[in-house]
Amino acid sequence: MEQSFYDQVFELVRLVPKGRVTSYGAVAKALGAGGSARMVGYAMANAGMTSPAVPAHRVVNSSGLLTGRFHFSPPERMQELLEKEGIVVKDNKIKDFKQLFWDPLKEL
Repeated sequence: MEQSFYDQVFELVRLVPKGRVTSYGAVAKALGAGGSARMVGYAMANAGMTSPAVPAHRVVNSSGLLTGRFHFSPPERMQELLEKEGIVVKDNKIKDFKQLFWDPLKEL
């Protein structure tokens, strides 16, 4: 049986190393669906129901903003999870985003 797009997204996001982040668009591009960043966002909104766990907190927008935080309960949880991994977040944005960015196309 062929994997659904969401399952492919979950599988890829599970590969993002602790202490690193990627973007919705980078995940979409890596899956050959460059224009589907929004669909990756929808997948991340549903990631909490999957097993094994998906580190959805490591996926942010292309500027490093925690745009998915409202899908966490409470919304501050996304930042807390990132900070536990040593990532500095200021004003809902990843500090040193370019240095912490994990590009699946280059890393896999």
